[in-house]
Amino acid sequence: MALTKYKLGDLIQQSDARNSDGKYTVDDVRGISTGKEFIETKANMDGVSLISYKVVCKNEFAYVADTSRRGDKIALAYNSGKEILISSIYTVFKVSQPDLLNSSYLFMYFNRPEFDRYSRFNSWGSARETFNWEDMCDIDIELPSLSIQQRYVNVYKAMLTNQQSYERGLDDLKLTCDAYIENLSRISNKKRIGPYLVESDRRNECNLTVKAVRGLATSKEMISTKANMDGVSLSNYKTVLPEQIAYVSDTSRRGDKISLGFNDSHETYLVSSISTVFGTKEELMPQYLMLFLTRSEFDRYARFCSWGSARETFDWDEMCNIEIPIPDINVQHAISDIYTVYVSRKKINDRLRDQIKDICPILIKGSLEEALKEA
Repeated sequence: MALTKYKLGDLIQQSDARNSDGKYTVDDVRGISTGKEFIETKANMDGVSLISYKVVCKNEFAYVADTSRRGDKIALAYNSGKEILISSIYTVFKVSQPDLLNSSYLFMYFNRPEFDRYSRFNSWGSARETFNWEDMCDIDIELPSLSIQQRYVNVYKAMLTNQQSYERGLDDLKLTCDAYIENLSRISNKKRIGPYLVESDRRNECNLTVKAVRGLATSKEMISTKANMDGVSLSNYKTVLPEQIAYVSDTSRRGDKISLGFNDSHETYLVSSISTVFGTKEELMPQYLMLFLTRSEFDRYARFCSWGSARETFDWDEMCNIEIPIPDINVQHAISDIYTVYVSRKKINDRLRDQIKDICPILIKGSLEEALKEA
């Protein structure tokens, strides 16, 4: 059977189910990311009525029409699990012709950079550009037979199942670390970490290039910088040596989280001169300290202890005032080893997730080529 061309609008339809009976609570509310996932909402839900929120049922899609300021990507996700709630301004839809189009196959189609480019190019507006429902329905899509779609969906789902299984093992490791820290906090005396810290203000003396520049994420990671580095002088950038920590003192407009990262590599990185860089003395392992700095309790503490008017900051003195239990170095080594394994496996899991995303265009292309061969 050859490929058959359709307008996507002939294969999908909107859904507008609302939480009018109040069945779903704030725990069911989700946001939508440009990574094509439903995520925990970052909105302040205090006092917000959920009556008008839309319900996304299993096998339904949702997307944000506004494509401005999203890094040339569209926020879209597919719900393969239980019902969730999303904002009423988002669009919910489902496949209306399941005998022609597999829902998971359509998600693979959306989960490609080609679709991001298409939706961004076809977004319209002045102050706010949108990819509206009519634009979505106007997409021309070529489909192989349903059986071919299913074969490639099976490959995708097998990879996804393996990654999710690996991710559950990660959760167990994190739970072990958290439980150990909780118990240690109850049975041990706490000490100020200031005497164990060493602030560093080394600049880019070795003439490191833009490849060494890192940003600091609220997920407590050093990430490739998202800043435009064209023509930027790096001479004043601060160096972050292996096993040093860097953080951004400004805690405003970061979702009540602090941007921080740990250099767990053997390379030297560069961060902006506005960042604070520090290491630890022998009595305190940086990996052990990171166990505390990556906890949600630290984010709440840092936000609470931030001061300022237009811009609130968690300065160096406040960092030094943090109190944690500091046990014998051998005890620190034991728990730090588990944390190191967790961080290492988390990076592997992130790579697996990226590989699954990267394989979507390959699977779509393969399905189309197979259909043409069978024609």
